Amino acid sequence: MSFLFVVNLKLMSTYADRYFPDEPTGPKVVTETIPGPKGKEVIKSLSDVFDTRCVFFPTDYEKSYGNYIVDADNNVLLDTYCQVASIGLGYNNPNLIKVAKSDKMIRALTDRPALSNFPGLDYEEMQRDILKYAPKGQKYVWNGLSGADANELALKAVFFNYQSTKRGYDSPFTEEEERSCMENLPPGNPELAVLSFKRAFHGRLFATASLTRSKPLHKMDMPSFHWPTGEFPAYKYPLEENEDQNKKEDARCLAIVEDRFKNWHCPIAALIIEPIQSEGGDNHADAAFFQGLRDITLKYGAKLIIDEVQTGCGGTGIMWDHERYNITPPPDLVTFSKKMQSSGYFFHDPELIPNLPYRQFNTWSGDPKNILMCGAIMKEINEKGLLPSLRETGLYFYGKLEELQNEYPKLISNLRGKGKGCFMAFDISSPEKRAKFLAEMRINGVNIGDCGSLGVRLRPGLTFNKKHVDVFIPIMKTVLSSL
Repeated sequence: MSFLFVVNLKLMSTYADRYFPDEPTGPKVVTETIPGPKGKEVIKSLSDVFDTRCVFFPTDYEKSYGNYIVDADNNVLLDTYCQVASIGLGYNNPNLIKVAKSDKMIRALTDRPALSNFPGLDYEEMQRDILKYAPKGQKYVWNGLSGADANELALKAVFFNYQSTKRGYDSPFTEEEERSCMENLPPGNPELAVLSFKRAFHGRLFATASLTRSKPLHKMDMPSFHWPTGEFPAYKYPLEENEDQNKKEDARCLAIVEDRFKNWHCPIAALIIEPIQSEGGDNHADAAFFQGLRDITLKYGAKLIIDEVQTGCGGTGIMWDHERYNITPPPDLVTFSKKMQSSGYFFHDPELIPNLPYRQFNTWSGDPKNILMCGAIMKEINEKGLLPSLRETGLYFYGKLEELQNEYPKLISNLRGKGKGCFMAFDISSPEKRAKFLAEMRINGVNIGDCGSLGVRLRPGLTFNKKHVDVFIPIMKTVLSSL
């Protein structure tokens, strides 16, 4: 490592430490429960106009700052959940506030252009600001309105491309295709499939719910597509002690995927996968598994969609988590949302642009205010060098969690995510103890989330650093000792 890089790394770390100069030095809980009395009043009133059954606590966003979230009762909590991994640069980030107050944002909010028909004169610049930070190998972007929408749009692009390739890209639709599609029948509406994985989460809309397989609650009672399921590797930890067994697990799962492609009752047009299965339990795989999937899609003429909705935009210590696996050739489509405050998919093949206008279309095409904020967020991450500092913090954090796992082996297991920033998780011994752990962490001043059946997931923002780790670890130790 050069001396210059060491100096720059120190400067970047110092910048992260000072990102929010008035940030609290630690949590402060002033009520016996969270939500407290005021929070419960807010929930009761809000329930008249909104389904509040999922509310953890009402939040005072004016007072929330940096890595700390403040509730209606003025409880101050260190936030390691960050709006389900969607706040990357902390609360009340001064640089994002400047963008929010800019003339461009005012125009985007007050005139909200229908971008597909009436793009503003500054729209090209906004799109290029996003494409500067696109995943390697990707040249184009199409914008959506949410993570689920991004995946639905990617599926549409794949299906259009599959049929256009079969028909001939510039060939017109047949009379039979046009007639049958109006009756929801083939050949205009062909039977095609997309393969996803057990424990996957890709959204809650109709096509994405068919791909989602993390919890029955996400898709119960919805009509769905009869699409195939693969198995995502279930690794044993620590990884270095279970290398041979985990390689066999890769081979087993890849064999199942290839069998689906060989024997499914209709063509599989695409395979969609998360670099880390997040909602389904923070499940990891390695480069060999992902390259194996790429090889299968190439062999059978299917597209590879990488769902970076939760992992993308720096949360794992690099901008796009799938890039650590050096998938060759690059994925066909990469979807994004959450931390980017916008959503959509990147792609590189121009034939993924439908052969006719108005096929991939919606009024706002992603919404200019979100696209503007997205470019500002990625610029801030890269120009201020937040990711090297996050990687350093992540290794420090992992080491501290590993010590707790060794100290409480009957409570904590399967610590995972080493070397992936602060995008980490561990399992608690039972669902009952996990529920108690999460509640106790919150009342002791840490906002934290779960995943899968036993997992606890860490999703702090990109300005989270060692001083925040040193707040988190003693609280977690106190809570573990009480379980």
